[in-house]
Amino acid sequence: MNGKETPRQSSPEERRIVARLVPAWLEETERHDGAAAREARRGWERGSLSEGSAQDLAHWVTGRVTDTGFNEDEGPQVEGPVRITPADKEAVHRWLTAQGHRI
Repeated sequence: MNGKETPRQSSPEERRIVARLVPAWLEETERHDGAAAREARRGWERGSLSEGSAQDLAHWVTGRVTDTGFNEDEGPQVEGPVRITPADKEAVHRWLTAQGHRI
């Protein structure tokens, strides 16, 4: 937050989206960086991601948007274990912001 923004509660829908996507993020992180995955998992399980884990999640969800609105001839097709829409990405970012993280 930039000092002018006030914290807010995340919506139930945002929490559902985050709960759906975090397991895929943790699984992928485990394959690439076991220590980071363990830290993130501990934070997730106790309800408080570290700033580094929050940034990793924000970058991950941004890079994994699979439903881009493009058709096969127009644009990217991102392979992944879960479907992630631009709205999902924004929901994760809002949730992280509501948790006090800067995105």
